[in-house]
Amino acid sequence: MKEKLCISFSGGKTSGMMTTKLLENYRDKYEILITFANTGEENEETLIFVNECDKYWQKKFNHSVVWLEAITHMEHGKGQTSKVVTFETASRNGEPHEQFISKEGIPSMAFPQCSERLKTFAINHYRKGCGFAKCKTAIGIRTDESRRRASPKTVAKYNLVYPLLDWFESDKIDVNDFWEDMPFNLNLEEHQGNCKTCWKKSEKKLWLIALEDPSKFDFNKRMENKFTEVKAAIAKVDLFGEHYTPRRFFRKHKTAQNIIDEAQLCDEATLRRKIKLDPDLDNGCSESCEPYQTDIEDEIIKIQKVT
Repeated sequence: MKEKLCISFSGGKTSGMMTTKLLENYRDKYEILITFANTGEENEETLIFVNECDKYWQKKFNHSVVWLEAITHMEHGKGQTSKVVTFETASRNGEPHEQFISKEGIPSMAFPQCSERLKTFAINHYRKGCGFAKCKTAIGIRTDESRRRASPKTVAKYNLVYPLLDWFESDKIDVNDFWEDMPFNLNLEEHQGNCKTCWKKSEKKLWLIALEDPSKFDFNKRMENKFTEVKAAIAKVDLFGEHYTPRRFFRKHKTAQNIIDEAQLCDEATLRRKIKLDPDLDNGCSESCEPYQTDIEDEIIKIQKVT
């Protein structure tokens, strides 16, 4: 009997190449499940790329991508479940993300729950129902970004494997070369990433996105208008009642409108040059945000150490 392997396909070029290589070389050893979790805030180019990969893998390997979206239940104590969607029915206006935020509040560096709840938990729910609950989970991280390997605790918890690090070493050049020879590609620049305005992005990347298309921040603004006090900390209590410190997405407690306004003071060419020259501007969200990479508790500890 074959060992089971779940591929966490993020929708990025790196995990796309990893998935292709695994299908080419490891189908004899593993029964493979490919999952993609959509938050509703992915760029449309990401969804198109996932769909093209899906069609390619179906035709060449008879393997399909399982498209998933998280369902957040409003009942206290009930966690995320998931539903299967398709390219045509996938959410494109942040619906799964908004449902989560309405219960748990706006995610940020201080509350880094979105990838765990909207991706990891959704995938786990589906896996439990199809016999892949405790199998290996393949994560697409290259040799040049090995620092993103999860902690030993998280690796053990989710039985993570890193094929591009340990099975067939590959770096960014290998990934780009691979996609140059393919009939399709991911039509996004690196600073854009799969998620439109991920709070993990550097300010420079966010400013550049705001200059290119400020409408990308419409979801963030809407969430800040509707749910800024959901699970917010009480700042003070006086005769007029409780006053909360509003929850916001971005570093330094900035709103989406703050990012848009600051971007107007920037020069697009200068931002592009600085982003290209500074590898540290990755900040954990280059082309994708991987499920399974960090426990919420581990992430909070890291943030506390930094701050």
